[in-house]
Amino acid sequence: MSRFVLDCSVGISWFMPDETNDDAEAILAFLGEGSEAIVPSIFWLEIVNVLLVAERRNRIGEEDVTEALAMLSALRILVDANTVQQSTGATLELARQYRLAAYDAAYLELALREELPLATIDNRLAEAARDCGVFMEIPTLGDIEF
Repeated sequence: MSRFVLDCSVGISWFMPDETNDDAEAILAFLGEGSEAIVPSIFWLEIVNVLLVAERRNRIGEEDVTEALAMLSALRILVDANTVQQSTGATLELARQYRLAAYDAAYLELALREELPLATIDNRLAEAARDCGVFMEIPTLGDIEF
């Protein structure tokens, strides 16, 4: 089984009709193949917030939010228990160094601490992950065995 850190940008793109992304779809397929994602404790709040804002702006419906959360809950996504403890130290320093939002730096910090690749489609976070040597090279759909 492969493990990786899953960024909110990837997870949310699975449910936004105007934000579909081939790399994100490949990550979903990879996750569906028995891989396991680990996320900082803020992941679920970010996901719910983005879905709620999209609902309020009539980009998606209430049923879509319910379906998205059910689908995400069915995936192998583990929540890191140490995100908060890292926020005033390593996460803060990474946010400063790479000019990231603190919540984006939390994904990078987790990838570095766990020595796992970071799956993101956020350009700034991807650049920081590449610089740190933890960017997940996205498997193409043809490389994933079903």
